[in-house]
Amino acid sequence: MDPQPVKQGKDQCFSTGGYSFPGIPHFDNPYKSRHWQLEHMAAAFRVFARKGYTEGTAGHISLRDPVQPNTFWINPFGVHFGLLKASDMVQIDEEGQAIGGNKVAVNAAGFKIHSAIHKARPDINAACHTHSVAGKAWSTFGRPLDIISQDACTFLGIQTVYKEFGGIVLEDTESERIAEALGEKNRVMILQNHGILTTGATVDEAAYLFTLMERSCEIQLMVDSTNLPKRFVGPKEAEYTAKVNQDPETLYIEFQPDFNYEVWKSNGEIACGL
Repeated sequence: MDPQPVKQGKDQCFSTGGYSFPGIPHFDNPYKSRHWQLEHMAAAFRVFARKGYTEGTAGHISLRDPVQPNTFWINPFGVHFGLLKASDMVQIDEEGQAIGGNKVAVNAAGFKIHSAIHKARPDINAACHTHSVAGKAWSTFGRPLDIISQDACTFLGIQTVYKEFGGIVLEDTESERIAEALGEKNRVMILQNHGILTTGATVDEAAYLFTLMERSCEIQLMVDSTNLPKRFVGPKEAEYTAKVNQDPETLYIEFQPDFNYEVWKSNGEIACGL
């Protein structure tokens, strides 16, 4: 039987009982929006720490500022993801200067990559990149993930590969090539010999896509290591599942269990200083 058409209000598809799960909040005051987003950004870092995505000083998440959209927030250089609070984040302008928040050093390569992406894609409000283990391993093949599971369907039509590894991203040309490779509609990218990068309309979406892509890379490596025949998800089923899974509201909701866990685990420390 062919899949049924996707209903309006995709968050309703996953819950029942007469109530729907709260979706992305909307703020009349951009300063309140900033406060809320920075708290979720800090939680995303702690999720990444818990899942083992740290590697020295590598890795960064950026968040477009709702008050000054031509600037963005990024994590301070050399601070473990598991220690980060909302008040630790640094607001950076287009020249790479700290203009707000915690005025300390930031990762130069991180600024280059995220600045180019935010300039090229006004629809992107957040981006995540770390040197996670499975992402680095899968990136060596320089090819997209296969659509071999329900979760992998999420990446159908929104993943791409950047095959021109040019070393540590300290030059504008390399970061601009990465942004160009992301294209106009893709949301996730495999950086060959480097790792993975994800984006989203919210930091929750970008962070959830990262955790899902990292796990999908791990699963793909496990499946391929068997050298056994594998079955791909059918085209119709994959397209149907992708339409549901790729919705920004759905991806935001998928991240909330991890967000709420980190808020509880930190005893509210994540929002300290705001």
